[in-house]
Amino acid sequence: MLFIVWNINSGSIEISIREIMEILFLRKGEDTALNIVWEIRIPRILAAIILGGALSVSGFLLQTFFGNPIASPFVLGISSGAKLIVSLVMIFLLGKSMVASSAVLILAAFVGSMISMGFVLLVAKKVKQMSALIISGIMIGYICSAITDFVITFADDSNIVNLHNWSMGSFSGMNWENVRMMAVVTAVTVLLVFLMSKPISAYQLGEGYAQNMGVNIKLFRVALILLSSILSACVTAFAGPISFVGIAVPHLVKSLLKTARPLLVIPACFLGGAVFCLFCDLIARTAFAPTELSISSVTAVFGAPVVIYIMIRRKRSA
Repeated sequence: MLFIVWNINSGSIEISIREIMEILFLRKGEDTALNIVWEIRIPRILAAIILGGALSVSGFLLQTFFGNPIASPFVLGISSGAKLIVSLVMIFLLGKSMVASSAVLILAAFVGSMISMGFVLLVAKKVKQMSALIISGIMIGYICSAITDFVITFADDSNIVNLHNWSMGSFSGMNWENVRMMAVVTAVTVLLVFLMSKPISAYQLGEGYAQNMGVNIKLFRVALILLSSILSACVTAFAGPISFVGIAVPHLVKSLLKTARPLLVIPACFLGGAVFCLFCDLIARTAFAPTELSISSVTAVFGAPVVIYIMIRRKRSA
């Protein structure tokens, strides 16, 4: 709640707390302030909450699937694959003077996510070391990002060139249609993830234990991949690739709760991701105003130290 009010209050035009309360609860106020709050800042804040939570839960699912604390959509190249396909679809449609709908963007991002995840899973079958898998995911991400940057760099249309900002990660430009679509997709997916808390808990104790508890391992693993890909695709479709949230937040949540029980960790991950992205978006908007930083630049500053800490901790425990 603190970050929501802080985000509404911060910007090129400052709005007092009293005005914010009148606008939010009474829908009264100066037209300019009313439009800024309801049409620009509130949709952006809700997007940061929904997409931040989705990315964090997606990271938790991938960490459970691979049994590695630094697995995430960004690290494994899944976000970059989604970014590539979304960019190609947007450029194709803009070339025909058409605008991609929210559903088309999510579908394109999901296809890109599944293609990247397919490559990662193929590598996972060939290599035994988790470090090799992570490196392969990073390489896939670099390849997809390079192709995306190449396509955007040589685009002529000004609208296509503006995709560069999206490709770096940003919550700007959100509208109520975007918010409604991402809210529905994320709510349904996170609910399904939460309903899988019991098999996830069993899977954390090993595949053998999960099978003895009656979990269909093949079906369960497919479900984890699909749900994680849908969440990361939703984030990439609207905000572009966002780094480190999917790694840092699940680890911080488990450290704070002193447990890895999915029944507690899943909702806590969603809340933690929402708070983390609200904070980072506030920094991105205000640190060098009127220039806006990409959200990934800010999440990297606060998320990278957590990843370094995870690596040091694992090294000591080994």
